[in-house]
Amino acid sequence: MSQPSTPITTQSSNTPMSIRTKAVWASLASGMVVVTGVLALMDPGGSFGPRGVNLPALAAAAGTTSLETIFQTREPEAAWKAIVIHHAAAPYATAESLDESHRRQGLTGLGHHFIVGNNNGLGDGEIHAGYRWLDQLPGAHAAGEHGDWYNRNAIGIVLVGSGDRRAFTDQQMARLVDLVSALSRRYGIPPESVVLHSDIAPTTSPGRFFPAAAFREALDSQR
Repeated sequence: MSQPSTPITTQSSNTPMSIRTKAVWASLASGMVVVTGVLALMDPGGSFGPRGVNLPALAAAAGTTSLETIFQTREPEAAWKAIVIHHAAAPYATAESLDESHRRQGLTGLGHHFIVGNNNGLGDGEIHAGYRWLDQLPGAHAAGEHGDWYNRNAIGIVLVGSGDRRAFTDQQMARLVDLVSALSRRYGIPPESVVLHSDIAPTTSPGRFFPAAAFREALDSQR
């Protein structure tokens, strides 16, 4: 039986954003979500498919077991070998806005497999499972020397928010731990194969305020 996540305390602000501020940040995100345009060349394409599905934040109260629905994919599960954590580089984002941004950059749609919300666009701790996950397609989220390998073999998870500007919310981090733990157990992904995008590419993502040490400790507590 899985144990509840170890709380990761952050000092984030949950103050509602104005519509104008959201629009500005959503616009900025279009140029920041993906590190470099070469991801368009790495994107294997495949399916525009139906949109993904959301797992409401309220389900978080049930713990990791509430995530079992993510394994009800439309296609047979792939042999995933790693997980890469990213940030959206903007405090506001939705599945639709990220999908549109990625298409403008030449991708065939949302490059990540999962999005974890922060109450600005998606609910705090709400998880969006994108079409690449539901159809078990390679991602288009990783840059760097080995980006192609990670796009084909790693699950891409993006946190709404900018980890270079402020901390992520407590609920968002707790939900990230639950999601990564569930995926790691399912596919036998070892701790060293759960990486930050900054570990494999010339980027700061998921940002200097991402609580890497506390994240690792919380993951360890669920093994």
